[in-house]
Amino acid sequence: MSVSYKDLGFVNTKEMFSKAFEGGYAIPAYNFNNMEQIQSIVTACGKSNSPVIMQVSSGARKYANQTLLRYMAQGAVQMARDAGHNMPVALHLDHGDTYELCVSCIESGFSSVMIDGSHHPYEKNVELTAKVVEYAHKYDVTVEGELGVLAGIEDDVVAAESVYTKPEQVEDFVKKTGVDSLAISIGTSHGAYKFTPEQCTKNEEGVLVPPPLRFDILEEIEKLVPGFPIVLHGASSVLPVYVDIINNNGGDLKAAVGIPSEQLRRAAKSSVCKINIDSDGRLVMTAMVRKTFADKPEEFDPRKYLGPAREELIKMMIDKNENVLGSAGKA
Repeated sequence: MSVSYKDLGFVNTKEMFSKAFEGGYAIPAYNFNNMEQIQSIVTACGKSNSPVIMQVSSGARKYANQTLLRYMAQGAVQMARDAGHNMPVALHLDHGDTYELCVSCIESGFSSVMIDGSHHPYEKNVELTAKVVEYAHKYDVTVEGELGVLAGIEDDVVAAESVYTKPEQVEDFVKKTGVDSLAISIGTSHGAYKFTPEQCTKNEEGVLVPPPLRFDILEEIEKLVPGFPIVLHGASSVLPVYVDIINNNGGDLKAAVGIPSEQLRRAAKSSVCKINIDSDGRLVMTAMVRKTFADKPEEFDPRKYLGPAREELIKMMIDKNENVLGSAGKA
């Protein structure tokens, strides 16, 4: 039995993106896999009065169980409303790779889906994306496509090298598919190991600095499809403070490098209307759990180690909304 996202309290991304475009900020798209993460997302975005996209990969959907997931997401919106927060919330499928998966998510109450056909040849990507758009738009669900391939690993999305998006293809792709937004590749990548040490330079403190994003490609795309919402995937900053906490408490994250905040801030002021953040959330939770276990090795109550992780995650997300994405106060 299918259910409409409107009955669950979600909105699609159309109005969110047009406001973000006009206002020069980006909507945070936070991935979640468990209750503490979803609580953190709605609490942080409620407190900072930011619109938000809660997103789920196909792997997370399998992990959480699709029925439970739907009710968790619906419960999260209600939790925000009960706390007096009225920010718009979208529920989005991240990296849907088949038509069937997108249909299943639309039928179970998702307000937005991504069909990632970037691993297919161009014409097949166009065909698959257009098919998903045709189905989704019947139910007023928005669709994100992808052009170009991001390096790194995210659940089942594996790519060895980044292939930058070709600006001239964007105009053709948008026209032929009817997508509502487009994920492009300009130098971001998935996971905590976005760049090899060889790709980076070192600053005065000896910290690895990644190669800059290709803003020239982004500007070219903006000229060809003016006003069209662009999405950045793989845009976690891999915050060094949490990498250090993990490594100082038994972890082993070597050469973990992310996208500097100032580059994301610059992107958010452009046609980039949605910035995906997954790895930073994972790092925060792992850092605080490891720290609790190191500080209190006798602890075995999950609330005592997941609770501090949740609190730290809320702090990190509020900071992202206020200082990186510029979405705070825009709900």
